[in-house]
Amino acid sequence: MSTLTVWKFRTAEGAENVETALKALQKEGLVRILDAAVVTWPAERSKPKTKQLLNLVGAGALSGTFWGMLFGLIFLMPLLGAAVGAAAGALGGRLADVGIDDEFIAEVKEKVTPGTSALFLLTMDEVPGRISESLPGGGAELLHSNLDTEREAKLSEIFGDEAE
Repeated sequence: MSTLTVWKFRTAEGAENVETALKALQKEGLVRILDAAVVTWPAERSKPKTKQLLNLVGAGALSGTFWGMLFGLIFLMPLLGAAVGAAAGALGGRLADVGIDDEFIAEVKEKVTPGTSALFLLTMDEVPGRISESLPGGGAELLHSNLDTEREAKLSEIFGDEAE
């Protein structure tokens, strides 16, 4: 079973410093990372900066379009025009089918704010405690949404083909 986890850090740099730790966990066989992305939000910026961690997972299980739309729904929705907002709303309905619902989006939006950062991970057979113990700097707060096999297949159907 895949798990989508979101780790919130108290600093804007916190999530950028996790790639080495995640590679070590993966090398030790403690976690299998399917895809990953980082959001950094310096306090002085009006919006966050996002980056897919391709060096960690190769091509990734999902496409940049998935991460872009998810981050758009979480961080940019009030800034989008009505036409784009309607399209994103329709996509949001499809994401709810895979466990990424309004509650998940609202929680991430509320907690990932200027001056913080977040790590978004899609993992297989993950034990959150293994990751928590290995994250540098401490202070990471776990938010997560589990994806069962059916929901994982739906996500791949929506976004997976675009990664190739």
